[in-house]
Amino acid sequence: MHGLRLPYFRLAADAYKTLYSLSDLLGHGKLDKTLLELVYLRVSQMNGCAFCLDMHATALRGLGEDSQRLDTVAGWRECGFFSDAERAALDWAETLTRIGDGAPSDAQFDTLKRHFEDAQIAELSFAIATINAWNRIAISMGQPVERRAA
Repeated sequence: MHGLRLPYFRLAADAYKTLYSLSDLLGHGKLDKTLLELVYLRVSQMNGCAFCLDMHATALRGLGEDSQRLDTVAGWRECGFFSDAERAALDWAETLTRIGDGAPSDAQFDTLKRHFEDAQIAELSFAIATINAWNRIAISMGQPVERRAA
């Protein structure tokens, strides 16, 4: 494992601050914080971003999320631990993350509409795009994960 390739946060400070500001804005937006963090965790799993996985699993624990849900979020379709709204958001997140495989279906959008207001769907879509951007930056720049004391 290599270390940080470039101090991207200093070299592209304005871009970094802008993306960080967007993340902060979304974190104080219209979506439930736990739902947002579950989406961030799932997208980070799909992209294999260890730094973001650590960050968002830690955030979820801080929000009181139980370990069984954290342990099974990758298999959310196979267990009943997630609400219908969470399932709709996770499905949307997976589809947008794999957008090259095809656009979201009308059925997926209709499911979202049953659980979220239009503004929430828009914010969710921005949140998914944002975590995908963070994942790609962290992975490509070799953002290390610091080991916490046991």
